[in-house]
Amino acid sequence: MTKATRLITFGAALVTALALSACMAHQPAGTPGGPAFWMGLWHGLIAPISFVISLFNDDIRMYAVPNIGRWYDFGFLLGLSIWGGGAAASKD
Repeated sequence: MTKATRLITFGAALVTALALSACMAHQPAGTPGGPAFWMGLWHGLIAPISFVISLFNDDIRMYAVPNIGRWYDFGFLLGLSIWGGGAAASKD
C-alpha cells in the first residue's frame, strides 16, 4: 500500500467516523452514584461480546447511560483497547 493510498484511506475513515459521531444523541452525565471507571473498564472488556448479543436482544447495551462521565468513558476506552493490544504484538 503506497503512502498516498494510506493517507486517503485514513482520511476517508476519519470523515466517516466524524459523520457518524455527529448523529449521536448527547446524554448528560448521570448522578455521582452512577457507573464510574471500573464499570467502564468492564463494559469495554465485554463490548464486542455485548455488541453481538445486542443484535438479537434489545435489552442489552454496550454502554451504560447515564454514567458518571469522563472516568467511565476512560475506563470504557481502556477496556476496549485491550482487545486490539495483541494485534500489534503479532505483526512480526
